Amino acid sequence: MRIFMIWIFLPFLISEPPITWGFYAHSLINRLAVFSLPEEMIGFYKPQIQYITENAVNPDRRRYAVEGEAEKHYIDLDYYGDSALQTLPKYWNEAVEKFTEDSLRMNGIGPWSAYFSFLNLTKAFESKNSAAILRLSADLGHYIADLNVPLHTTVNYNGQLTDQVGIHGFWESRVPELQAKDYPLWVGQAEYVEKPQLALWEAVAVAHAQVDSVLFIEKELTKNFSPDQKFSYEERNKLTVRVYSREFTEAYAQALDGQIERQMKKSVKMIADFWFTAWVNAGQPDLFDLNGAKVDEEDFVVKPELKVRDH
Repeated sequence: MRIFMIWIFLPFLISEPPITWGFYAHSLINRLAVFSLPEEMIGFYKPQIQYITENAVNPDRRRYAVEGEAEKHYIDLDYYGDSALQTLPKYWNEAVEKFTEDSLRMNGIGPWSAYFSFLNLTKAFESKNSAAILRLSADLGHYIADLNVPLHTTVNYNGQLTDQVGIHGFWESRVPELQAKDYPLWVGQAEYVEKPQLALWEAVAVAHAQVDSVLFIEKELTKNFSPDQKFSYEERNKLTVRVYSREFTEAYAQALDGQIERQMKKSVKMIADFWFTAWVNAGQPDLFDLNGAKVDEEDFVVKPELKVRDH
C-alpha cells in the first residue's frame, strides 16, 4: 500500500509511473457519471456506486498484472506524424490491415480498445449479467477518462523528451487532488451517442490539441520558481514525501485557464453518455431486478517482467 500511495502522489521521485488521472480523479469521475443516468438506470447503478467508484482504477492495477492491458490506456498520435488524425483508420480491422496489430499495440490502442469495452458492456446489458455490467462500466469509465488526458495522446507522455519528467502525474493527479473539490462537475442528463467510435476519436483529437499548452505552460512557469518553491514536502501515509508545491500547482492550474476542469467534466459527460448508449443499444433492459449484484474482487498479481510506462 505504501508503494501504491507514493505512485499516486510522487510520480517524479520513483521509477514506476503514477496511476493515470490519479486514484482520486478516476474515482470522482466515475462516481459523478452515475448521477447523470436516467431513472431506469440509476436505480441499478446508485446502490452500486461504491463499486463503480472504488474500482475505477482497476484497469491501472491490471496493467502491472495482465499482458496487453497497458496499451489500452493511450495512443501516441505523434508517432504517426502530424496528420495522424486524418490518416489513422478509425476502425480496428482497417487499422490492423494498414499497420499490423503489433505495431498498433506498440504505440497504444486506446480509442479502439475503449470501443470494444463499450460493445462488451452492451452485450452485458443484453444478457442482464449484473456483475459484468458493473465491471465493464467501471472499466469503460476509466478508459474514456484516460482518452481525455492530453498526455495520453503523445510520445512525450511524461515530459521525458523535454526535461519535464513528472508532468504526467502533476497534471492528472496533483492538480485535481488540490482543486477538484471546487470544480462544478455536474453535466446534466446522459444523452445518446449516435456514433460512439467517432466520438472516442473526437475526444482524442480535442485532448491531443492541448498537449503543447500542457508542456509549454509548465516549462515557462518553472522559470519563475526556484526548486525549493516548485516543490515541497508533505506527510502522506506516515511518510514524508516530496510533491509539487501548492503555490506552483495553483499557478499552473490558473495558467491552464480551467483546462483540467474542462477535461474532467468532459470525461464525466462521455462516461454517462456511453453507459446510457450501451443500455439503449441493448434494448433498454429492465435493471431493477438486478439489484443486490455482487462482483468478485479481481486478484492482481504483479508481473515484474511486464514493461509498463506512464499510461
